[in-house]
Amino acid sequence: MSHLPTPKSLGTLVPRRRLAGLAAGLMVLGAAPLAQAQTAAPAVAFPTKPVRIITPFPVGGGPDGVARLVADKLSRMWGQPVVVENRPGGNGFIAIDAFKRGANDGHDLIQLDNVHIAAYPHLFKKLPYDLEKDFDVILPLFRAYFFVTTGAQSPYKNMGALIADAKANPGKLNYGSWSVGNPVHLGSALLESMTGTDMVHVIYKETTQLYSGVANGELSFALGTSATAGPLQRAGKLRFLAVAAPKRLANFPDVPTVSESGGPAGYEVTGWNAIAAPKGVSPAVAEKIKRDVEKALNEPDVKEKFASFGYENFPTTRESFKQFIDSESTRFAAVIKKAGASLD
Repeated sequence: MSHLPTPKSLGTLVPRRRLAGLAAGLMVLGAAPLAQAQTAAPAVAFPTKPVRIITPFPVGGGPDGVARLVADKLSRMWGQPVVVENRPGGNGFIAIDAFKRGANDGHDLIQLDNVHIAAYPHLFKKLPYDLEKDFDVILPLFRAYFFVTTGAQSPYKNMGALIADAKANPGKLNYGSWSVGNPVHLGSALLESMTGTDMVHVIYKETTQLYSGVANGELSFALGTSATAGPLQRAGKLRFLAVAAPKRLANFPDVPTVSESGGPAGYEVTGWNAIAAPKGVSPAVAEKIKRDVEKALNEPDVKEKFASFGYENFPTTRESFKQFIDSESTRFAAVIKKAGASLD
């Protein structure tokens, strides 16, 4: 309202009593749009009881840590308990089944990763869920780039040496993951495809066994994030040979990209997590969840924890996120077809 004439400039033209009435009228008019906006968009009464975040990840891993950070922030914001319920195993289907049988009004949420959303629909002939019918994928929680990890005593000092050995000895080198179709498996299969190599995929029961296998020389290499492979790397038992990212990561400036280390250009492997509500949840509730989770992710201590995990937040609109999911689905479909991977 700074563009309006001041009372002093109006004094010679308008009596003070009329001026006071005019000012009051302007204040009322100025408040009207706000009042109308508040009437049109009332506060959402959510949550009205405890909220559950179901996760397919075991306690102690990076994704579980993120879920608990977010749950703590939301509990404080909402004034209701927000609990994390771990349901690991079964390719995430155990957690998804529990979610599908839960509350459908937003009081039950689920944490999913990129394979549940973008890879499994191309990998499984029949899934116990329908992405479009069962989930309202609200927003991403984090993204992580994967490192190519080798044992500290490995003869491979760069990607060029590893790839050269794999080409010279088809079927000799091996890599590991915890299942068929996870980002580590598919990312490794992508490396085979891009380099024309043939290596053996070894499946471990859990990530701790997997990276111990790399450290003791059972495996030639494995892809891993700073959150999963970092403890052994910091202990000096694993070496981060390269990072499958477009550029070096700020927290690991001495680790080259795959292309800088003699590997194929454009080789990128990421894992990302998202939070989803049941399909059909109120748009107002979905928007509140999105807004409040975004606020939690932007808290300084959460950002600091993300940095220690090697994770990054990537804010996006819901429409842009849907487009990103579509592009990821197309990319996974191509890798799965090339690898000939399939699960019943």
